[in-house]
Amino acid sequence: MEEVVMLPAAKKMAAASRFRRVCVFCGSSPGKKAAYQVAAIQLGHQLVERGIDLVYGGGSVGLMGLISRAVHNGGGHVLGVVPKSVLPREVIGETLGELKSVSGMHQRKAEMARHSDAFIALPGGYGTLEELLEVITWAQLGIHNKPVGLLNVDGYYDSLLKFIDKAVEEGFISPAARHIIVSAATAHDLLEKLEDYEPVPDASAVKLSWEMEQIGVIHNKSDMAR
Repeated sequence: MEEVVMLPAAKKMAAASRFRRVCVFCGSSPGKKAAYQVAAIQLGHQLVERGIDLVYGGGSVGLMGLISRAVHNGGGHVLGVVPKSVLPREVIGETLGELKSVSGMHQRKAEMARHSDAFIALPGGYGTLEELLEVITWAQLGIHNKPVGLLNVDGYYDSLLKFIDKAVEEGFISPAARHIIVSAATAHDLLEKLEDYEPVPDASAVKLSWEMEQIGVIHNKSDMAR
């Protein structure tokens, strides 16, 4: 594995942002490229500089650990949301910031979404992809209109974006729903795009209300978007 260059912690600045908290989905593995690890640290620094707090999956290893340490060491607030059943094997070592324990994976995603004003996906695996696609589906269904961003480090998400464009071409995703996803190669550029994001109205979309106590059954409702 390549050596990671740890950048110095950013100083917290009173930069204006439309977001109070951003939820970050990312791997509990560091990945093979140092670029993924550096991107997690840089995203943490960008959040601190803009005065944005972090909501994430609560792990202290891999990219989760890197971004949480970057935000915490920079003076930002970190909220980790972890299911009780996952806690023993996912949280390894010291977990910085506030840790919220929930009953299961559905409640975890609901809590992360409820506490956040926007979502960003760093590189990750099945879990990251599942979390990302669910919040995109919630936006498609009109449950929320919060921005969803992909930090496309070294083209990691190029294949996913190509697939989504193919789904638009074939009529499975509307052009308006394609607009839900914002992507950029660097943390700075992605946050700039998310700050400027405005939802595109989609007259054909199903509109559901966001009842947080019922968010666990959204899986059944979201079949309508597939």
